[in-house]
Amino acid sequence: MSERLLFREKYLERIRPYYEMDTVKVIAGPRRAGKSVILAAIRDEIDADSEHKIYVNFEDMDYDYIRNASDLNRYVSQRIGEGRYYLFFDEIQHVMHFEKAIASFKSKYDCSIFITGSNSELLSGELSTLLVGRTKEFLIQPFTYSEAKEYLELSGKETEGAFDSYLRMGGYPQRFQQPSENAVREYLQDLFESILRKDLLKRNNERTAEKLRRVASFVLANSGSRFSAQNVVDYLNKIHKSEKYISLQTVYNYLERMEKAFLIKGVRKYNIAGKEVKSSVAKYYALDNGMSFINTNSTDIRDTFFLESLVYQELISRGYEVYVGETYRSEVDFIAVKNGKKCFVQVAYLLADERTIEREFGAFGPIRDNSPKFVLSLDRLDMSRDGITHMNIIDYLEGKSDLILT
Repeated sequence: MSERLLFREKYLERIRPYYEMDTVKVIAGPRRAGKSVILAAIRDEIDADSEHKIYVNFEDMDYDYIRNASDLNRYVSQRIGEGRYYLFFDEIQHVMHFEKAIASFKSKYDCSIFITGSNSELLSGELSTLLVGRTKEFLIQPFTYSEAKEYLELSGKETEGAFDSYLRMGGYPQRFQQPSENAVREYLQDLFESILRKDLLKRNNERTAEKLRRVASFVLANSGSRFSAQNVVDYLNKIHKSEKYISLQTVYNYLERMEKAFLIKGVRKYNIAGKEVKSSVAKYYALDNGMSFINTNSTDIRDTFFLESLVYQELISRGYEVYVGETYRSEVDFIAVKNGKKCFVQVAYLLADERTIEREFGAFGPIRDNSPKFVLSLDRLDMSRDGITHMNIIDYLEGKSDLILT
């Protein structure tokens, strides 16, 4: 059963206005998140005959001979003729200096270009220089919870327990096709290794691969917790009984690679009183809980930041800019900003007792900003108080409610 069963309209409606524009459409996101499916849907939607649609998947061995910009230019030039053409290049990062060919196509032909890739460097370096102001990036994430539930329903699969499964194992589309939890774990482990080898390693070096794997595993297992690169260094040097196993600069280099491969995203701190965004990263969040699931030994998700990570993933999927809030007394889990407006968000597993309620709602106490404030938890009983809105997380994830910015 293919993930093409699910029509991911929220992404298509963002991309459609650009179908005929001169802008190069860059569809980026984690490996196996569904970028190829989105590209195929765009290709099907565009009203043109098949001869005027040129599609190449660079992970298909049939195109293994296209290795650099000259090869790509030769391939396209032999197939393009009169009229408007639509060029679709899937996982184009495998082509050396591909950006030169893309810039050449824009200057020579009447065409609309769509490219996908599993690394955010697609929009850095020479591509951004050659096509300054002429690219538009669209981030494709694994299934959100509402998409996962819809996919299960369309597949005729059981949805009871879907939330707990999604919370732990995330939304990579192909994991829903696996027959058991063990099979899901194996699939995610293979995917993690593929990302490590294909997107993170600069060269095939086993010692580097092992260090990178350990850093990635540590960061993903601690998604959403307070972050210190020095803690990573101290932990790895301790277990390897060597003060030189890994350096601080190496950890920072690996974190940058992980972000570019869409495994994690760093979230900066926002000083609420000073209305200032700090430059340093306060926390790193996994962009899918499945990658945390295979890298943690915890058997109780209430002891982890899985739920907080899930809310973060949903916020960015809805187009919010997200920060960690800092008050003079404590932290607020998230400050979510969209269209110049913001709100404050606390996330809790359950508001089980008065002490927990006071902690979560009391986090907003030092804030003098009148922007909306929300506490999200799995409780079904509405516990809104003192102008602070309480919201059920599952209702939020299913789209039954959203943060209201005023």
